[in-house]
Amino acid sequence: MSRNPTSAKRFPDRAEISAVREECEPLEAGQAAESSRRIAGRAMARRDMGKLVFLDVVDRTGRIQVICETAKTGEIDVLLGDVVGITGHPARARRGEPSVLADSLDVLARNTQSLPDTFHGLTDVELRYRKRYLDLLVNEQTRADFVLRSRIIAAVRAYLDGEGFLEVETPVLQPLYGGASARPFVTHHNELERDLYLRIATELYLKRLIVGGLERVYEIGKDFRNEGVSFKHNPEFTMLEWYEAYADYRDTMVRAETLVEEVARQTIGTTAVQFRGHDIDLKAPWVRVRFTEALEAKGLWTRDENELRASLTERGADTEADRDWSQLIDKAFSHFVEPELVRPTIVYDYPIEISPFARETDDDPTLTERFEFFVAGMELGNAFSEINDAATQQERFDQQAQQFEGEPGDPDYIEALSYGMPPTGGLGLGIDRLVMLLTGRETIRDVVLFPALRSSPS
Repeated sequence: MSRNPTSAKRFPDRAEISAVREECEPLEAGQAAESSRRIAGRAMARRDMGKLVFLDVVDRTGRIQVICETAKTGEIDVLLGDVVGITGHPARARRGEPSVLADSLDVLARNTQSLPDTFHGLTDVELRYRKRYLDLLVNEQTRADFVLRSRIIAAVRAYLDGEGFLEVETPVLQPLYGGASARPFVTHHNELERDLYLRIATELYLKRLIVGGLERVYEIGKDFRNEGVSFKHNPEFTMLEWYEAYADYRDTMVRAETLVEEVARQTIGTTAVQFRGHDIDLKAPWVRVRFTEALEAKGLWTRDENELRASLTERGADTEADRDWSQLIDKAFSHFVEPELVRPTIVYDYPIEISPFARETDDDPTLTERFEFFVAGMELGNAFSEINDAATQQERFDQQAQQFEGEPGDPDYIEALSYGMPPTGGLGLGIDRLVMLLTGRETIRDVVLFPALRSSPS
């Protein structure tokens, strides 16, 4: 027989459980404060001892014991998972447990489902992702991770705001997809009678704003790529991109490592993290190595396509799907260099063939002022000294279209560049991966509230 929920629509003037626990600290065992407090949360445990009922009540900030004397509160009609509101006094139980000595208890919402084992938490990984509300409800560590995620994003904003950057918003639905090489999601706008794409990057719109004189801009938002899923890839992911006029990739290197260090200090109180089995210190400055030198150290730097393909094949890499030298050199780096970049490392000066939006270096026109940064073998982000010449950018668009058999570029962006864009440093940083690093979680699904999953089995 189902139980009807209470008619209560609100429970005002409540205190967070963590604050009430602090009020309990100076009390002696068996002592209650004179002050009255109101708390609300979910009843996650119940113990009946004669005329006393003990509840463990949990809110976003923590857990506390509630002591109900039925002579005062009346019978306690509470089952596991019910949402309750309690009015009572901060106290310490006889054994010293921080508690609330209840004067009254209201049931605010009824739970009509059986909860997972509240002692061991929700341990079925697939179920945790499919029913995140249950994961959050019974696993305190999951709640802590997502609270930390929110604090990380806030700290990123605080750093950039403090450096004079302006947070902006650019279109998610775009008539052309650009700024990266990826397969987009396609949708259709009925009123406009045209196909649109979910953005794969915010880059080209943000650089339009640099042309417009905003000089320092950033956006934290969702990008979408209709591609594979892995421990570090989700089709819908959160990116930070910023662009800074009158700066180049050297300036951006310093800003990137400073941001990560400052965010770590602000959110977890240290630059020392444990991730993917490694003890890592995020304190700047980070290791810097040139792309060509990293491959030379592995005996894999050559511009001869046949020689490179043979070397990769000898080392067990499948190169059948790699059409040209640019794809081969990218595979050489990702397979044989990237996994060994354990310490925070900046790899810079990438070949022009795999860097369509980066300026050429001053001393070698075959390389570009581009860098990527890595921790524990995982890329965190990508950055350039941006091309600010319209003709050069159009040439790169044309090269990219031939290489990837994709769109020929963005004519409006080329027109924007023709009005003149200041020298600019730009960067993209994966927020989900940064959260993985700072929480120690080894899969992106653990730091995205609702990750993409296959259809649930019937």
